[in-house]
Formats: sequence, C-alpha cells, structure tokens
Amino acid sequence: MATIELQQVEKKFGEVYAVKPMDLTVNDGEFVALLGPSGCGKTTTLRMMSGLEAVTAGKITLDGKNITWLKPADRNVAFVFQFYALYPHISVHDNIAFPLRAEGMPRAELDKRVAEVVEMLQIGHLLKLRPGKLSGGDKQRVALARALVRRPAAFLMDEPLGALDAEFRETMRAEIKRLHISQHATTVYVTHDQVEAMAMADRIVVMSAAEVQQIGTPAAVYYDPANLFVARFIGSPGMNLVTGRLTGDGVQMPGPNNKVPVPAAQLELVQRAVGAGGEVVIGFRPEAASLRPTGKLSGEVYATDMHGSYKLLHATMNESDIIHIRADRLADYPIGAPVHFDIEPSMVRFFHPTTQQAIGQEAGR
Repeated sequence: MATIELQQVEKKFGEVYAVKPMDLTVNDGEFVALLGPSGCGKTTTLRMMSGLEAVTAGKITLDGKNITWLKPADRNVAFVFQFYALYPHISVHDNIAFPLRAEGMPRAELDKRVAEVVEMLQIGHLLKLRPGKLSGGDKQRVALARALVRRPAAFLMDEPLGALDAEFRETMRAEIKRLHISQHATTVYVTHDQVEAMAMADRIVVMSAAEVQQIGTPAAVYYDPANLFVARFIGSPGMNLVTGRLTGDGVQMPGPNNKVPVPAAQLELVQRAVGAGGEVVIGFRPEAASLRPTGKLSGEVYATDMHGSYKLLHATMNESDIIHIRADRLADYPIGAPVHFDIEPSMVRFFHPTTQQAIGQEAGR
C-alpha cells in the first residue's frame, strides 16, 4: 500500500475557499475518515487526492512521488462513489473486470483477479446479473470489488454507504472495515456520519467551513475536542457546554450553588487563559455526570429520551442552559422534577469563550 501526504493543499473557486490550506499525512495501511457537515470541504479534499479536482495550490505525494498534476488514471488510487457508478448495460462480472480490460490485462490473469475479489466479497451468485437487478448493498459490494480488483496503492471512498438504509449500512460498515484490515489498505473515507467515522477510522479529520478543526484518534476527538465546534459536533448529543465564572478554587456554573471544583494545576492553566474571575466554557459528556440524591450540582428535568440500554435525561440549569445526563434505563424522572448530580473531574474540559479553543489539555491534533 502507500503513504499519502498533502502539503498546504488548498482549493478556491474564485475568491472563495472550498478547502483552506491543509497538511495531512495518511500513513501506510491507515484508515483515515474525513468527517464534517455538508459543504465543509471533505469531498473536495478527496477529489483533489484522486485527481478529479485540480488543486489551487499545494502538493500531493503518494509514497514520496509527486502526483499533484497527474491524471486520475495515472495515480494508482481507486475511487468508490456514493452512488455506485456501475455500468447498467453489462453484467456484474464485466463491471468488476472493466478496469482490468481497460489496461489490456491478459484474460487468464483477469479471470484470476476477478475470482479473488468475488470470493472475498462473497458475490459469486451475482456475476451474471446486471446492476438493475441488485439491491443497494449488493451494488456497493460490486463497486468495492471493482475498486479492489485493481490492487491500487490507496482507496478513496466518498460516502459509500450514504445511499443505503440503516441495516445495510451496519453490514457494509463491518465489511469495509474487515476488508481494510485484511488488505492492510491505505484508505481515506469521507462521511458526515460520526458513527461511521468513530467505528471505522484509525484517525479522524474533523472539518468545518473549509478548514481542518482537529486531527486525532476517535477517542481524542471525543474526549479532548480541540474547540467548541468539535465538542458540539462529535457525540450524540454533543458535549454539554455551559458558561461559568472562575472562583478561587473552581468554576461557578448557572443556578444556585452549582460550583465545580477544579484541580489546582488545571485551574492555574484556565486562570492564565481567561484571567482570575473570568468567564470560561465548561464542557462534559453526558456520561460524565452521575445522578445522586446528594449531588453537589442541581437542575430541573426538561425532558427524557429512551435509548434502549440507557435513558437520556435533559435538565435545565437556568432559563437558557440545558444539559444532558445519561441515566439508568429504568429510572423515572417526571418533567419538572429536581435532580442532583456530580461530574467526574477527569472528564471536565474547558474552552476559551472568545477564541473557542480548548484550554489546559492536549487536544488530539
């Protein structure tokens, strides 16, 4: 497989950035997900890697070779599209074999390559059919087979599961991950679905507004978001974010007596960033809060959601701040009931209210 490197790569349409200058290294055999909302630049980044979109500036290398201006056919990468892009008038077998025929590969070698990927993806029963007779999941398996049969240096996938229903998505997600592991394939995968990114990727590139917000492992972007955008975007729901004010030994949050103690070393970093007595945004995940009758923090139940193995409780700390707490699935909390809870100190994160950047921890970049 191969290492892909982007050095200050950017894309502009007129004076508008589709992708602001970015640096990214995808290591040999690594699975990297480009994650972000629609219009953030993730697909444009992938298309620049493939050669389907020309860069405005910067350099792209594949195993040290400059491929910035090479045609897509000369880059030794395979692109898997969201909507399959299969040829409807020819059989599944001929769709898979098409790139090898285009290269002029001898028939014996071609048949051997096709047989290998067909067995790997277990689609032998589909070979004589045309794409119009296939389900969405089978079409995507055929598209993957057509990419695999080339034995490219890297796979580039643009939301390949986006057109599938939920059940097929789960099956295909596991299949793509299995293929990645078995093939040790360098893979760049575009998605707006954070569940896909968290489940499949070795590292995640979180993008917004045409620029990279954070690069890190799934655990890093979840537990140590680099800024408020990542904190809100990652997680379902996102991180609880409440503005408080520094005191001598902690942070005073909205509501009576809602004070969060902060370890001295961390408090010093926060004070240095926002000043003594300054405002700071405190963040914590729903599972970081524990409901207890004697909890030091308090709120009032606004709503509850059932999530099968747990119940998600929404509570107000004042008129504007609603926080989310993961509770036992059998717990019963009527709307308007008071609740008390504590927050695990090691899971508390702080953000500057003006710059929106994380304070006092490595942010997984």
